[in-house]
Order: sequence, then structure tokens, then C-alpha cells
Amino acid sequence: MKTIMYGLIVLMLLLFPAMNSNAQVNVSIGIGLPNLSIGINLPMYPTLAPVPGYPVYYAPQVDGNYFFYDSMYWVYQDDNWYASSWYNGPWAFVEPMSVPVYVLRIPVRYYRQPPVYFRGWQPNAPPRWGKHWGNDWEHRRSGWDRWNRKAVPARAPQPTYQRQYSGDRYPHVEQQRELRDRSYRYQPRDKAVRRHIQQQKTPLPAERRRQAEPQGRSPRQMEQQRPDQRQQGAPANQHTQPPQRGGENAQHVTPGQPAPQQRGPAQHEQKQQPAAQQREQQAPRQHPAAQQREQQAPRQQGQEKRQEQKQQERGHGQDSGRGHGQGQDKEDDRGRGR
Repeated sequence: MKTIMYGLIVLMLLLFPAMNSNAQVNVSIGIGLPNLSIGINLPMYPTLAPVPGYPVYYAPQVDGNYFFYDSMYWVYQDDNWYASSWYNGPWAFVEPMSVPVYVLRIPVRYYRQPPVYFRGWQPNAPPRWGKHWGNDWEHRRSGWDRWNRKAVPARAPQPTYQRQYSGDRYPHVEQQRELRDRSYRYQPRDKAVRRHIQQQKTPLPAERRRQAEPQGRSPRQMEQQRPDQRQQGAPANQHTQPPQRGGENAQHVTPGQPAPQQRGPAQHEQKQQPAAQQREQQAPRQHPAAQQREQQAPRQQGQEKRQEQKQQERGHGQDSGRGHGQGQDKEDDRGRGR
């Protein structure tokens, strides 16, 4: 019975690394987004020294496994690789399948804090990654530890522009991308590094949401748009009212009721109008019936004037007739006297 139990345990141990390795392959993201803090806190730009015979720099004064290769910083910590385009992060997790070969080839002696399993390995040779990550990794990254040492590429230039950014002046991720694009013209050779740089140029989800939102409008534009919206949304059966005194913004006031207060942009426009125009708009409004009587008053006055003129003409004609009759009577009297 114990033999069977031990056999099952050994079988599970043998199957687990393979299952774990396949899971890593299926979800491999290469170099992730720079959003990790791994405990490295550098107060200033580190001193970098070249690794002889390799296109890599290492940081002899940093208490960690800190390197620079192909325009990026690389850190090996807690059995994982991390990368960043700036010397103090933030850091991105790197899958074992995506670590550049020249980073894998860095000799053991340049690891300032080598892990325990590095013990016994040759200091001038690279770590035995195949033994650490398993046969599947060794098979897929076959040839990583064999290269022509006479055809080693040149080292990438150090991004010395980052020296002026430290402490409180250290930029956040968005500023890091802008400063890199403006100050560092080197184009990386490694495919994983190129993908990571391109991924950093792609807007993050929060940035994409901000770009998708409409740009902010000024208060004046919003005020100009609101009257148009009110006109477009007004009902079709709304009766037009005759123009009233006090301008277009005058409101009808029913006797015995307080005048309604203006809201929204109308109130804002009223504040901007001259005081005289506001006083004119705030003057009491007439009832439509009174206004109609006021409009009809000139017509009635004109009719009365025309009637008076007619009466005067008639009176003048009668007076003329009487005068003419009186003259004729006088002539008759004079004739009789004769």
C-alpha cells in the first residue's frame, strides 16, 4: 500500500512541472506592462560597467542582479526576470521564453546576488537555465548557449538623459514614454524588446477612454448649443405670442403672481447685459388685453378725428347756407324799400 502511495506521489511530481510549463506557454505575454514594484529603489542613475565580450552592462554598485541590454534595464530577482525602459522602474514581468539570449548568456560572476542554485556553477559561464526551467524550455530555446563570440553585436548606448531625473523629478509612465521618444533615438534589435517598446507606445485602457470621450466645450459654446437644442425640441403645436416690450427675453406676468425666475443660460445672459437693458426687461409687463387695447387706441383716435372733420365740414356748409340766405333776405328788403 505504501509503495502505491509513493508511486502516486512521484507520478504527480513528474506531471506537475509539465503541466505548469504548458500553462506558461499558453498564457505567455512576453514582456508585460510596466506596472510592478520589485523593491529596487535607486536614488539616482546607476553607474554601469560593460561586461567584457558581451553587449551588456551591469551595475557593480547596485545590491542586486541589475543589467542593461538593448536599451532596457533587466533585473533577475526571486527567480523571475523583470525589465524596464527607465532605471528605477516601474518594472514589467518577462516570461522565461522571452528573455533575450544575450541576457541569458551573462556569466554567473556578474550576478551581485546570485540565487542559491547558482552555487557550484562556473563563474565565467552563463547559468544553467535549462536545468532550472526544465527540459521543455531547453528544447524550445535550444542553442541559446552557443554563439559566435567574434560576431557579438555592439552595446546599445546608455540613456544618459535619465541622469537629470531623480527623486521628486522622476517621471511617471506617460512622461517616461514622451522623454524616451524625444531624447533616445536608438532602435532595439531584439524582437521581444521591440514588441515591448511598441506595447508601451500603445495607450493604456484609461488613456483610451479619455481619448474616446468628447473634448471639453467652453461655457460659451454650451450656452450657444442649449438654445438650439431647446428650439429643436420645442413642440410643434406651440402658439406664437405677439411681441412684448422689454426684448426677446421678456416673460408674461399674470397679475397677482410673482414673476418666474430665469434659469440656465438665460440667467447667465441677463447678468452680462447692461443695467439699463435689465431694468427695461424687469419692468412690469402688460396683460395681453391691455396691450391689445393700447394697440387699438391709435385706430380709435384716428376714426374720431375723421368723424370730427366730417362734422366740421357739415357745419361749415350749413353756416354758408345760412349766410347766403340772410344776404338774399336783405336784398329783398332793400328791393321792397325801393
